[in-house]
Amino acid sequence: MGRKSHSAAGDLSLESRSTRPAQENAVDINAAETFLRVTVLQLGIKILAALAFWIVGRWIIARVIGLMRSAMDRHRLDPTLTKYLGSVINIVLTIALVLGILGYFGVQTTSFAALLAGAGVAIGAAWSGMLGNFAAGAFMLVLRPFKVGDFVSVAGVTGTVQELGLFGTTLITPDNVLTLVGNGKVFGDTIQNFSALPVRRVDRLAQLSGAVDPAEAIGRLRDAVARIPNVQATPAPEVNLVDLNLLGPVISVRPYCSNTHYWQVYFDTNEAIVRTCREAGWPAPVPVNVTRVQQVG
Repeated sequence: MGRKSHSAAGDLSLESRSTRPAQENAVDINAAETFLRVTVLQLGIKILAALAFWIVGRWIIARVIGLMRSAMDRHRLDPTLTKYLGSVINIVLTIALVLGILGYFGVQTTSFAALLAGAGVAIGAAWSGMLGNFAAGAFMLVLRPFKVGDFVSVAGVTGTVQELGLFGTTLITPDNVLTLVGNGKVFGDTIQNFSALPVRRVDRLAQLSGAVDPAEAIGRLRDAVARIPNVQATPAPEVNLVDLNLLGPVISVRPYCSNTHYWQVYFDTNEAIVRTCREAGWPAPVPVNVTRVQQVG
């Protein structure tokens, strides 16, 4: 009896030892599954929340910029200043939104801000030209050499100003090409603003034959130019003898007009010169060849 009871107790201890690792493994697997399920669920909730924060934040930023621009438009402020400030506010608020989302994920924003500042210094040293463009844009906002809608010539590019951005000025050239010029190049080069003054002069030249009387030509051309639509009476068109060459007299024809009618007056002036010469019957200017015959002997 003693041996049988002893063997039975041994068998029970062996069975309990063999089932214990299986139970422990099952508990570990369940704990891991629970941990992963909770972690993935929390991470998914945070990602969805971050996306929601980004969408709502961008909508709020757009609303703030829209309200700011509407307020500036009601006060009739310069559209150039409005677009420039809108770009600055957009960048600043977007950075604040990104920092807020990172803070929601538990990222230390203070260390991130320090890292961002250090990266900004490194990027600034590498992209000094970009910072120069930014500073030039700020100076142009203060000095205001031109505004949106002006017809200008900057850094060798002529066109209508569409936008003064943070780093570049956008122009639409007369042949309808969108052109972006860096603000640093614009501010450091010659700026011609053709829209700054209400009246602009059209400069054309008429090459006449040597057989034409310059006084008669000046009178006829002055009358023809005065009849061109949109030519200003004050100041009056200037028609003068500007040069003489082997072909004959050169007459300068210079009417004045508003900026909006410049090209119309420009082309109409060319047509008026050709029509006046044809109606007067003046011969075409032909080079004069002088032949000198020397007798030898």
